[in-house]
Amino acid sequence: MPTVLVVDDDQLLRDTLKIILRAYDFEVCGEAADGEAALSLCCQHHPDVVLLDINMPGMDGLAALHAIRQEYPATRVIMISAEATPERVNEAIASGAAGFIVKPFHAGRVLGDIAAALDQKGEQDG
Repeated sequence: MPTVLVVDDDQLLRDTLKIILRAYDFEVCGEAADGEAALSLCCQHHPDVVLLDINMPGMDGLAALHAIRQEYPATRVIMISAEATPERVNEAIASGAAGFIVKPFHAGRVLGDIAAALDQKGEQDG
């Protein structure tokens, strides 16, 4: 069962994502409200996928993305943001994000992006 770490400063959004993930047999290995907590949880759990908000207090999502990709290259990171400007999306993808989900999102998009990220991971591992 793939493991997913949910990172967003909005508790309601984290709860919504956890419901979606658990309904489709993903294991939510943790949740965090900022980038620093996300890095700590990555160290503890080595998730397959991190769903990572961009705009958070303290260490933002892009800084966390850089750190996660450097420290845990096998972990796939999917960015989540209401700020889906071409510049933001391109910056995230260029920094190693496996996908970009625009808020508000629907379950199908979240699940599709996770499946695609896991396929990328499988191709690199195999």
